[in-house]
Amino acid sequence: MANNTVNDVLKALYNWAPPQLQEDYDNATLIVGNPEQTVTGVLVSLDCIEEVLDEAILKNCNCVVSHHPIVFKGLKSFTGKNYIERVVIKAIKNDIALIAVHTNLDNVWHGVNHKIGNLLALENLQILATKQNTLQKLFTYVPNKHADNLRQSLFDAGAGNIGNYQNCSFSSTGVGTFKALEGANPFVGKKGETHSESEQKIEVIFPAHLQSRIISALLSNHPYEEVAYEIFEVVNHHPQIGAGMIGELKHPLEEKVFLEKLKSVFNCGVIKHTTLLNKPIKKVAFCGGAGSFLLKNAIAKKADVYITGDVKYHDFFDAENKIVYADIGHFESEQFTIDLIGDFLMQKFNTFATHLTGVKTNPVNYF
Repeated sequence: MANNTVNDVLKALYNWAPPQLQEDYDNATLIVGNPEQTVTGVLVSLDCIEEVLDEAILKNCNCVVSHHPIVFKGLKSFTGKNYIERVVIKAIKNDIALIAVHTNLDNVWHGVNHKIGNLLALENLQILATKQNTLQKLFTYVPNKHADNLRQSLFDAGAGNIGNYQNCSFSSTGVGTFKALEGANPFVGKKGETHSESEQKIEVIFPAHLQSRIISALLSNHPYEEVAYEIFEVVNHHPQIGAGMIGELKHPLEEKVFLEKLKSVFNCGVIKHTTLLNKPIKKVAFCGGAGSFLLKNAIAKKADVYITGDVKYHDFFDAENKIVYADIGHFESEQFTIDLIGDFLMQKFNTFATHLTGVKTNPVNYF
């Protein structure tokens, strides 16, 4: 059995949470390390701090996968003057690769927020704010008798998924014409003669980050030497890509009972929240990490409560008694991302051990 490399780990994470889905400010990538280095072990953490690297060295892990990138902006010096530079220096000295999978994991369906929804036993989960510019549409033309095979190859590559439906496409019939010139090797027709062929026009929608895979499937499975196709940006939002989620409790809970459950599930030192509205909690909106920007979406979706972390004092006023706004803490809301990433890597790789950090990286303490 071949040993896996850092690049293998990175590719697996990218297939799950494509880097194209990260936000502009983010740095979800291989931050430090040689992509061709053989992995001896992976340590998964929420944050990448010095204590985590010490643990990685102790456990013979030469790769750390964290949710939060240790480097967001360019570093101009490496003198060890702060914890960021010290982490990078220690990682380089000890040949430890540092990988971050951050807002791209926030924005995928089976990512950070889906994990939170499962922990709260919510049903009917939906994305709270779908991400724009994530869909494209392919038009191509193929002889009738090859249409089924080509269509299936596009489905297999990831095209044709709309919500809870797969293998979605539209086909129309028509006649295509072409004349093969000298040097061509036409699949049908003769060189120098205009040829007419009964064809199907196939239309399929697909996530923009899969474009290269879709085109590869098209060119590999189309019978023509020169394949005619067009790709267009689609304004529609992808229903399973975006920030935050909203779902429903199977049975409504009184507000204080729900907050007690929230505190227990996420082991919160404290929950900061707005005035209780004296009505049952049924519809629950949430976003792991710092999600104040989604409060208006939660209100628009008529959620009874919105849960996130890092809420500023004045932001609480924006709830305006329309919703219970609850801050459970940044670390608390994302702590189970460690299990999420760890479970994924354990299922994907068996040539090295995957460990979950025992270091509590939360910099916030409660007295």
